[in-house]
Amino acid sequence: MNIKKVDIFNPLILVILVLVYLLFSFIGFEFHLKELVGIHNYTLFVVFLGLMAYIIGFFISRYLLSRYDFEINESKLKSVTTEKVLLAVVILGILFQIINMIYLGGIPLFSGYLKAKAVTRIWLASYLLFLPSINLLLAKYDDKKYYLLFIVGLMLFVLTGYRTTAMAIVLSVFITVYYTKDLPWKYIIISLASIFLLLMVVGYVAVKSIEWQTWTLNPLELLFYRAGYTLQVLDHAVFMQHSTNGQLLYNTLMGFFKSTDPRVIVGSTTLGYAHSTTSTIFGPALLDFGLWAMLIQMFVLGFILKLFYDVQREYKSIFIGLYAMLLAHTIIWIETGPTDLVIFLFFIVSLILLAYSAHVKK
Repeated sequence: MNIKKVDIFNPLILVILVLVYLLFSFIGFEFHLKELVGIHNYTLFVVFLGLMAYIIGFFISRYLLSRYDFEINESKLKSVTTEKVLLAVVILGILFQIINMIYLGGIPLFSGYLKAKAVTRIWLASYLLFLPSINLLLAKYDDKKYYLLFIVGLMLFVLTGYRTTAMAIVLSVFITVYYTKDLPWKYIIISLASIFLLLMVVGYVAVKSIEWQTWTLNPLELLFYRAGYTLQVLDHAVFMQHSTNGQLLYNTLMGFFKSTDPRVIVGSTTLGYAHSTTSTIFGPALLDFGLWAMLIQMFVLGFILKLFYDVQREYKSIFIGLYAMLLAHTIIWIETGPTDLVIFLFFIVSLILLAYSAHVKK
């Protein structure tokens, strides 16, 4: 096998990363970090079923794409993807985040109280504007000066104290660069190691800055603990299917405008007390609608990611940025679960852009 031809960001990377996440979880269980106790074997079986549904969606997408011939007319999207438009949206996203910091009156990364208030409507607008536009800008107009905007935006989102948004930005941009530049493997390895380090550092600093937090775990232990803890929440969800009866989906779509955090509902349901809690990529659908809903969700994700993967490989340009954005967030969902309105919007907008520019050949 020629390692240079291995595409590490094929959608099937999600399966490998879920297995790595399970490994991290079991390390946490083995060392009983903060009294982690483990999960039932049936939960592992449910995870396996979810991965199988994802793989089936991937291959059905590949089959349909090979059977039906279609082409993309990117010129239809020219008016909204010009360099000036994308650059303006990137700058606007950065300005919104600066305004959000001023509004908060401090740096949330160093204060648990500010972090609890950091996700405002201004923050939502900032993230919704910045992340897609910076990826599309770098994918279509590869200019070194735009990487400065990426760094500025990344630093601002790091200062909010939420590692998931910082990780989504850096991971999506790395995927974009991976497909737009012929990076040597040593740079790829260094970059991935740096992303992993960023994950640990931001997460550790954010946790240690929470005034009421008394944990004594080191950064690596914290990583293993978070994986084990989240998998234990999934374990509860597996045995509490249909408990929320659609509340999670409803509050994911509408809760932000009502100041309701779906993850608090996850915590209240699985733990018995109000606490913002993640339940892996499989948990929310199980709690809302049961096993079949989770399997459908995973099937759809596999189908969509394979669709965008093939499109970006053939047509490049903005479709690289769209795929990078979707894959990065799906990878992050491995821990957090699909309970974010903004990411649903990314999927919807990406599908609309693809559908608008696609044409099935007769």
